This record gives sequence, C-alpha cells and structure tokens, in this order.
Amino acid sequence: MALDKNTQELFLEEVRENLRDLEAALLELEEGEGEKQDCVDRVFRALHTVKGIAAMVGEDRASDFAHQVENIFDAVRSDLELLQPELIELTLCSRDHLRAVLRGADVQDTAGEQIVRQMAALVHVQNAEPEPFSSSLSQNEGEPLQEFKSFRIRFRPEASSFVDGVDFSSLFAELRALGELSIVLRTDAVPRLDAYESDRCFLGWDMVLQGHCSENAVRDAFIFVDSAPGVVTLELLPFGAEAQAGKNAPKLGDILMQRGAVSADEVLSALSQQRKLGELLEDSGAVSSEEIESALVEQTAVKRARERIQQSTRASSVRVPAERLDEMVSLVGELALVQTQISQAVGTESRHHLERLSEELERLSVRLRERTLSMRMLPIGNMLTRFRRLIHDLSRELNKKIELETVGEETEVDKTVFEHLGDPLVHIVRNCADHGIESPEERIALGKPATGTVRVSAEHAGGEVRIIIEDDGRGMDPEKILARARELNLVSGDKELQRSEILALVFEPGFTTSSTVTSLSGRGVGLDVVQRGIQALRGSVEVESTRDAGTRFLLRIPLTLAIIEGLQVRVADEYYVIPLSVVQECREFVPHDAQVLDIRGEIIPWVRLHDLFGLSGDCSTAEQLVVAKLGNRRVGLVVDLVVGEHQTVIRSLGPVYNEVQGFSGATVRADGTMALILDVQEIFKMMGGCRISDDPVCSV
Repeated sequence: MALDKNTQELFLEEVRENLRDLEAALLELEEGEGEKQDCVDRVFRALHTVKGIAAMVGEDRASDFAHQVENIFDAVRSDLELLQPELIELTLCSRDHLRAVLRGADVQDTAGEQIVRQMAALVHVQNAEPEPFSSSLSQNEGEPLQEFKSFRIRFRPEASSFVDGVDFSSLFAELRALGELSIVLRTDAVPRLDAYESDRCFLGWDMVLQGHCSENAVRDAFIFVDSAPGVVTLELLPFGAEAQAGKNAPKLGDILMQRGAVSADEVLSALSQQRKLGELLEDSGAVSSEEIESALVEQTAVKRARERIQQSTRASSVRVPAERLDEMVSLVGELALVQTQISQAVGTESRHHLERLSEELERLSVRLRERTLSMRMLPIGNMLTRFRRLIHDLSRELNKKIELETVGEETEVDKTVFEHLGDPLVHIVRNCADHGIESPEERIALGKPATGTVRVSAEHAGGEVRIIIEDDGRGMDPEKILARARELNLVSGDKELQRSEILALVFEPGFTTSSTVTSLSGRGVGLDVVQRGIQALRGSVEVESTRDAGTRFLLRIPLTLAIIEGLQVRVADEYYVIPLSVVQECREFVPHDAQVLDIRGEIIPWVRLHDLFGLSGDCSTAEQLVVAKLGNRRVGLVVDLVVGEHQTVIRSLGPVYNEVQGFSGATVRADGTMALILDVQEIFKMMGGCRISDDPVCSV
C-alpha cells in the first residue's frame, strides 16, 4: 500500500509511542513495579503493534525483527517463570535495535539476529527465527485498518474434539493475537462421574474478544473446529456508538436476556427482592452460576472497552504543524497590540460604549492568548520518563545501585522550552550518577542505604517552572573544585571566592574533576552545556551541595518563550522591557560615585543603562532604580523612568543582531515603536560579573 510521506510519518510516530511504552513496561518489570502479567501483556501488545505498523509502511526489517521478538514473548506470557533480568535487558536492546532500524541508522541485521538467538536460548524457544511476517495490509492493498470492536463468542466444541486431536490452547493463542481475550470455562454439560466418558469433550467456553480485527479474522481462528451448527456463535457487541454518546455499560439483566438465558419477567421478579440480581437468579434456578460468571465477564469487558472509547473521545488529539502554532501565537500578539491601543484611546475618550468594548476585547484577548499558548504546552513528564532508562543504563555501566524518583510529571512547559530542555537535564542526571552517587560499598560504610537516589521534581512558580535535580551522594568538595580550577587556569591563584562562586565554577567550559577520561566524564564537557542551554531559554541554574549529603541543582525556566510579562522602562529617548520574573523592586535613585549600594544590609552593584548602552543626551534628574535578581545574584539597573508593566510579545532580532549583547529580543509598543527586551544575564557579563569592589558603599 503506497503511503504519502505525511501519512507514513503519522504511522511511524505511533510506532515511536509504542516503543516508549515498551521501554516503560520493561523498566517496570525490572523494578518490580505493577502487576507482572499486565506488564508482560503490555510488552507483547507493543511488539505486536510495532510489527503490524512497520510492515504497513514498508519497514520490513523492523517488522520481521519485531515478529521474532514477539514470538519469544508469547512464550513468556504463558510461563512468567521464564522472565529473567537478562531477558529484560535483551528486550531493551531489541527495542533500541528497532528504533535504530526505523531511524534509518546503519545497523547490521546480524546484530538483531544475535539478540534473538540470546533471547531464544534464555526461554528455550525452538525455531526462534520464523518466516518473515507480512501484514495483511501489505498483502491486500487498500484494505483499511479495522476499527476497535468487541465480540461475544460462545464455543461449544463437538464431543469428538478430543479424539479428533483439536488443540484448544493454540486456538486461544490465535484469538489472543487478535486482541484482548476474556474466557469463562463452562462445565454445566459435564455429566456425573458414573456417566462420564474420558474421550468425549463436555466442556464449553464463553469469550469476549476486543481488538482491531474483523469478524472474518475471528471466524478464521475456528476454521478447523466450526464443522457443525451451534459449535461457534459469534456476535458483535454494539457498544461503540453508545459509549461515545456517554451511555452506561449494559446491565447484567440486559446481557442475560440478550443471550436468551432468562426472560424479562424473571429479571423483574428477581429485581423486586432488592438483592444482587446474579444471586437471585442463581438461587431461583433460572440460570446457572457459570452463566452468571460468563455474563459478568462480558459486562466487565464491555465496560472496559466503553471507558477506553470514552477516554479516547475525550483525549483525542490532532497533530498540528509547529508553523501553524507559531503563526497563531503571532496573530494573538497582534490582537494584544490592538487591545492595548484601544485601552489607551479609552484614557482620552471617556465614552461609555468605548470602555465597554475595550473591556470585552481585553477579556477575549486574554482568553484567546491563554488557549493559544496552552496548545503549545507539553507535560514535562514525557521527558522525565526517559530518565528511567538513562538511570538503568548508568547503573549497569558504573556498577552502582541507583533509583530514580520523579515528582510533578504533570507540570507543563512550552514546546520550544520542552525541545531544548532535554540535553541540559540529561547532563545533570549523568553528573549526579557519575560524580554524586557512591558505590554500594562506600554508601554502606557511610551508613547510607546501598541504593542511591536521584530525584527530579518540577513545579510551577509564578511565570516560570522550577526543576530540581538532587542526589543523596557524596556532594561537592569546594576546596577540591577551587584547586582544580586553579590548575586549569580558570581562577587566578590569589583570588578569593565565596562558596557559591566556587560551586559555580563547575559550569565553566573545560572544567572537570575527573583525572581519567571515560565514556561519561573527564573531557570537561557537561555542566557548561547545561548552563549554556538554560541561558538560551532565558533561565538560570544554581547549585548547592553538602559533603556526604548530596548535591542539588535548581533550574528556573520561563513557561513560554512567546509572550512574557515585562516591566517597561525609558532610558533617554529609548524604551526597554525587563522580564518581570527577574524584577524584585523599584525605587528612587540618588546619584553618587559609589559603584555599589547597600540595600537593607545587602551589597549589590549597579549600572546606569544610559552609560552601558552609550546613549546620547543627558540623564534624567529623577532617575529610578530597578533591582533585578538572577539566581543568587542581584544588580541595580538605573533608568530614567519606570513606565509600568507591559505584556510583551517577543520578536526575534534576526541573524544580523546575533552578536549584539544585552538583548534577548524585541517587542512592539502600543504606539507602534519598538522596545528592546533586556537580557539580564548578558548585562551581568557586560558588567564584568558584578564583582564587589573596594569602592565606597552608598546606603539606600
């Protein structure tokens, strides 16, 4: 079946989602979380789905490999005792191999074959390399993917089935391959022992099958046993439309009446006694206990399927190209600008209807902005779950016992922030595992548990997201860091630094405390990548550490890079915007010669923006001071006038101004003129790091 590029990408995205679920299920199995059978079933379903979709889009190598791994896990589903740590590790390797093949990486088929052989040896599967799988969709071009259906199956095999050699376990396995199967054994036809014939089959089965399969596919499973009328009764349960309409699951009485097991009068008579319907019907002899159990299994299965459909209906999503989202954000910015202009007109025109229109436009503008920005928001938990695999691999590579804890997975950030946040977080987590967490022997000697903990938490704090990565390891040694920095000529030999400044040296390019180079450390590349990445997001990173207690990294990142709340200021004839998230306070400024200020006992440096930017004209006679804080540092920015808060739609400065320091973007003011957005981090650098000098101090 020929698929266009966009459709193929949609299917491959679904494959990637199944690979993520496969990895999550395997890690839960390794860590002992969740029900083992449920996790194994998730692994099998993920492999089955990947196999089918890969074949449909023409990725035959991935499809064949997934089919072989699926066959091995089919044996594990039947015997959970076969599940071993080595098998989980090999299945993780098979997941990586599948991802590499689907990404078009240059991987040899022999690597996959070796993984399959090792897995087959562990579970003693014979012929682990079956005929290559090919999906029915690839064989029958144009046949659509089946919708989700639920079938009621009543199977009453002929009495001669045992003599005929019917293999019921293979039949059930074939049905399970089509979807989720619920089975109830019926023994009501089994005679008394004196009339029992061991070579005759008196058993029956009631089943509910749910999955993306056709009725013909279900009947094909019974092709060798459905030789007489009444052996197999197949009914399609019509729950889909009712579920989407919000109707409740069918009641037990309805199911029994549909089956013809009881009459309506018997149900009404039982209900009048105010007891559980199943118990009443069984006590009255109207229906057997096995019929009740079978109906209850069907009720549970249908209810589960309805919930799945309702949840899918509620949480259905549409993949929107990022360009369209960016365009919508731009339009919202224009709407905000028009709203501001009308608000200014209201200040000079006191007409009642204009005020009402302005208020209505403002209300709509705020709602549209919030809804539009929410379209770009992604839960950070999608990223945090990746670290479980990272910790798993690092534990094995470093021969350490490490446990990952995550908190605040539901915290949302803008998609642009999300896309650029992964690398910095990976470097910090790797640093915690490599440098922070001790070996089990060291931890036990220090009175700690043998298993170390890396904890990643996220939360909203005003207009920003706070992400904390901390470990309970050995912590950082300031003396060792300072000595190493001097060896690397990052700090002059006679320079005195505060503790926070010493710890901040770990973010310097080229800094490392490792004396040997490994695959994880020793090259001086790591935490400097973190700082650059976070600063590129207009965020900040701080580090705190206590010897033998652990290290804590605090990341502050804006919720979105599209619209921010800012403080508009004027310097000479130019207007600037300072992000409100870094503004602590505003106050009057008295001109003086001291380069630092004493504000309530804290010494902070200050800079006059008029001089820093080399603007022409005289300074105002009534200057104002804006105190900004970035991390654990504060600076005073002297301006001519604080205009007020300003909802800032951020515009890029373009490649021509990439080398201009001190600015992160621009915005349009209400009168149509431009205002530059200050980058406080860059201003710190332009001031020389804000080191405290020996100049006189002016108290404010």
